[in-house]
Amino acid sequence: MAANLTPQYLKAEEEYKKAQTPDEKLACLKTMFQLVPKHKASEKLQAELKTKMKDLKEEIEQDKKHPKKVGVSYKFPKQGAGQYIILGAPNAGKSRLLTRLTRAAPEVATFPFTTREPHVGMMDWQDVKVQLIDTPPITPDYLEPYVSSLVRAADAAIVMLDLGDDDGPFAAETVLERLAQVKTILQGEKPATQDDYSIQYVKTLLVANKIDFDGAQDRLDIVREMYASKFPIHVISAEHGAGLEDLREAIYRFLNVIRVYTKQPGKPPDMTSPFTCPIGSTVVELAGLVHRDFADQLKSARIWGSGVHDGQAVGREHVLGDKDVVELHI
Repeated sequence: MAANLTPQYLKAEEEYKKAQTPDEKLACLKTMFQLVPKHKASEKLQAELKTKMKDLKEEIEQDKKHPKKVGVSYKFPKQGAGQYIILGAPNAGKSRLLTRLTRAAPEVATFPFTTREPHVGMMDWQDVKVQLIDTPPITPDYLEPYVSSLVRAADAAIVMLDLGDDDGPFAAETVLERLAQVKTILQGEKPATQDDYSIQYVKTLLVANKIDFDGAQDRLDIVREMYASKFPIHVISAEHGAGLEDLREAIYRFLNVIRVYTKQPGKPPDMTSPFTCPIGSTVVELAGLVHRDFADQLKSARIWGSGVHDGQAVGREHVLGDKDVVELHI
């Protein structure tokens, strides 16, 4: 007998996998336990959740009694349509990319290790924004401990690769290997299923920078041979702007989200600040984004958009399309 887990439960489970602290994990588990269907088929899952919550509560109590000494750490609340972490070897052009796609102003220089701490910027794409976070470089013997936590919590990653250096393709491979050592696997798409939940798969774009340098085209051939089967590859010159607008669009599209606008009865829709939700989201899932209580309180909805008549009444499980306008009735 199947447990028939709801989309809301699966979303909470995904947040649990990304949680970084015992408190965050416990909060996710409590949500999962509330959302799991209560019937015989889910009894084993309910028992597993109770055990995990019990273990985490004990771990939290132990940490309170015996605090651990920890190094520097960073946490960035997600904003906009999604959050990307920018990764790469020294001098790959990570900070320059951030300055070209956002209004952020990190220090940019030609010498390595200019970036010593994360820098955040918001990238505009049409009427939405995407959060980009630049990070310190990764080498065979240098990986800031907090970087893997940032990557695991993000919606996606960008790996910058230096086409201006013969070692560029192999330096990018080192980035992938160092993160894999801490059970953070970067690849073009997440696997459909996984057995080891200690491993976090993060969907990733590979950005080959400095295509304007001598010998870059030959190095690009090597890059495509090494990585084309693993990642979508985008070729740019962050310094001179080549390929940046195509990359901007790809960054948004890679999130696999849609924009949905809301309106109140009798009033025009708010077309300035859409909600973004995963492709395939339903009306009831949108209601939960608007307000956490709305999903339970939702009675009906009307939609203006593709595939429906203007103002058509739809059910809670109606699948939304990009740029739909939704009027929720609570």
